Parts: sequence; structure tokens; C-alpha cells
Amino acid sequence: MTSLATVTADQLILAFIAATALREALVWLLPDSIAGPRGWLLRTGDDG
Repeated sequence: MTSLATVTADQLILAFIAATALREALVWLLPDSIAGPRGWLLRTGDDG
């Protein structure tokens, strides 16, 4: 059995929640020049 066949719905949901939480933490922790409206890593919202 392949490893892809052993992935459950619980694992997919947990991975999505973890990725979302990580992104929110990065936006909160990193300066705006990196993760902000004009950030090079994460862009949040309009430029204005």
C-alpha cells in the first residue's frame, strides 16, 4: 500500500489548520517588509 493511500481525512484537516496557524503566526511575528502589505514573503491585503 502506498503512503498516499494511508492519509486520512483527520490528517488532511490537521495539516490545513497547522498551515493556516503558521501563516498567521508569521504575519504577526515578522516585520511588514517581509510579511505585510508590501512584503516579499507574504503579501497581506492591498497596497493602498
